[in-house]
Amino acid sequence: MANASKPIVAELGRPETPEETAARQAEQSRLYRQRKTLNNLVLSLLVTVGLVVVIVLAVPRPATVERDPVDYAQVAQSVQSSMPVPLAVPTLPEGWTSNAAELRGGGADGVASWYVGLLTPGDSPQYVGLTQALDSNPTWLAQQLGDSFAAGTVDLGGVTWTVFDNRGRSGDFGNNQYALEAESGRSTYIVAGTATPEEVQQVATSIASDVLAQPDASGD
Repeated sequence: MANASKPIVAELGRPETPEETAARQAEQSRLYRQRKTLNNLVLSLLVTVGLVVVIVLAVPRPATVERDPVDYAQVAQSVQSSMPVPLAVPTLPEGWTSNAAELRGGGADGVASWYVGLLTPGDSPQYVGLTQALDSNPTWLAQQLGDSFAAGTVDLGGVTWTVFDNRGRSGDFGNNQYALEAESGRSTYIVAGTATPEEVQQVATSIASDVLAQPDASGD
């Protein structure tokens, strides 16, 4: 029986020599090992990323970052000497908390103010902010209330407040969903927030004695 002739390699135009066959097989073996190493590396990375995702999803995290309540009455006492008028300090029932209390500098408008941020009681607390400005002006007031709509007045604790009710109105009113504004002596007060009108009014009522006790604009 005749010996089978070796196949002709197209690239060479002739059959491979034994040395060329060995070199080709060695190169194929090297490329196979290289591909296998790369595949293993990719697989390892995928497994690692998968484990990280599982760990991140498994670790419980609070829905919101909780901050320690602020003792706004104590803050008011410590900064009172920096303001020439008595500062309003809300007196509210248990459950109300504060997340901020500070004096705010005059800035570009030149109006200094006392600010208290309050949170209503309950599992889903809403925001009510109290701002007491010294010697305010119409520009400052417009900046604070934006495009809020004056909807009449309400008497709370002997103080007449202008009501700004933006609930149900189109537009971005931020925290001024419901706001109250009053003036006494050199002070302008704004109580506003995302809480219910009753809760905003509760804060305004709690500072009525402070509002009424303000000296007149002449300082008498």
